[in-house]
Amino acid sequence: MTTSLPLPSAAAPRPRLFSGLGLSLGYTLVYLSLIVLIPLSAVVFKSFSAGWPAFWEAISSPRVLASYRLTFGMALLAALINAVFGLILAWVLVRYRFIGRRWVDALIDLPFALPTAVAGIALTALYAQNGWIGQHLAQLGLRVAFTPWGVLVALIFIGLPFVVRTVQPVLQELEPELEEAAASLGAGRGQVFLQVIFPALLPALFTGFALAFARAVGEYGSVIFIAGNIPMVSEITPLMIITKLEQYDYVGASAIATLMLAVSLLLLLLINGLQAWAAKRTGG
Repeated sequence: MTTSLPLPSAAAPRPRLFSGLGLSLGYTLVYLSLIVLIPLSAVVFKSFSAGWPAFWEAISSPRVLASYRLTFGMALLAALINAVFGLILAWVLVRYRFIGRRWVDALIDLPFALPTAVAGIALTALYAQNGWIGQHLAQLGLRVAFTPWGVLVALIFIGLPFVVRTVQPVLQELEPELEEAAASLGAGRGQVFLQVIFPALLPALFTGFALAFARAVGEYGSVIFIAGNIPMVSEITPLMIITKLEQYDYVGASAIATLMLAVSLLLLLLINGLQAWAAKRTGG
């Protein structure tokens, strides 16, 4: 009695490694296009709709150039200050236990919870010449409100949580055995921090710096109240965009927004490159 072998059937399709990849990728691309790419493309196309001379005139006027210097300069300075003091705050919250620690930890998120206009009005009331802090600074001959220094104070206020909340989880996950091993080999506290702890924190610190800088460049609500909006002195670039829109100069507003977008992307690309270099150097 002979038995017939079963005929080979059609090859069964291989199971996909990522189930639903096509649907999720398509949804992601559609969402990204509708929310990000299409609006940004419209801004770029609108800015060049009147030609290159009109674009150049809009972005190179003296008043707009002064706003560039103030916005990007103060945003960079505020991000640097936040990187230093954010690292210190994160270190204190993770490594020390003290009365009121939970309150301090909760207050770090206050700039996230406050509406930007409320934050701006509160800072103006504090740093005005008759405010709680401003009256003491006025006795020293220092004026913060309605000056470029007021812009710096507002940008530090809204950017500090980004650094703290980025560095804090990394500090919590650091293995204490590494510090103990370094100390057992004769390293001092300064050497342990600089050669063991700080390299591990550097990528997270770069990330917090980039987030604080990006937020500061586009901040509007918390800045306009304390800045004073004096032409050529304390006008920020987002205010110039709003001013152009109020004058129905849509091409000028789009041109300024396009330049801000390009400069911000270049700076963030540079910061991300530094972050990748730091992560590669530390083996992260």
